Amino acid sequence: MAANLSAATQQKLSFPNKHGEKLVGILHDTGSPHLVILCHGCRSSKNDKILASIAAALEKEGISAFRLDFSGNGESEGDLQLGSYSKEVEDIRSAVEYFVGSKRSPIAVLGGDAVILYACKYHDLPAMVNLSSPCFLKSGMEEVFGKDMWDKLKKDGSEDVKSKTGLTARRDGRSCSAAPPIRLRVECSG
Repeated sequence: MAANLSAATQQKLSFPNKHGEKLVGILHDTGSPHLVILCHGCRSSKNDKILASIAAALEKEGISAFRLDFSGNGESEGDLQLGSYSKEVEDIRSAVEYFVGSKRSPIAVLGGDAVILYACKYHDLPAMVNLSSPCFLKSGMEEVFGKDMWDKLKKDGSEDVKSKTGLTARRDGRSCSAAPPIRLRVECSG
């Protein structure tokens, strides 16, 4: 799969997800039909330094990469919803379908919890690489949004919030109620 490094290009691409929202990402095109889809974590985007570094390393090996912004993140359309793993799974699906339709061959998806759920649901890629599933989602959410967040969610069901770092998002009790390891066991067993 060796590629001519001088021929490697970066191109911003966009395509719709199944909700009609525009998803945006950066294609690192080495000329290879093989492609790895790179997915960011919570409170991040396709511009994460780790994803850019991984894309550059794949380029050196002659493998194309696509850094995806999930809906509601980065430049992609939609509302930011924390813990919306099922929507992220469908965003990954939209990317896979886009590239298959463009005569590319996605060979792996790399990221956090959403890539595990994708692999459990679709079984269509030869590889899945999990970078960093949160072990303590509850304490992480409390650190960002305050320890009283759970009482507010029980009372109101959902709310728009602004984190200490300035991030604005909608959170709801359904998406925040179960830690990912529990949700992963349930969704991957079926």
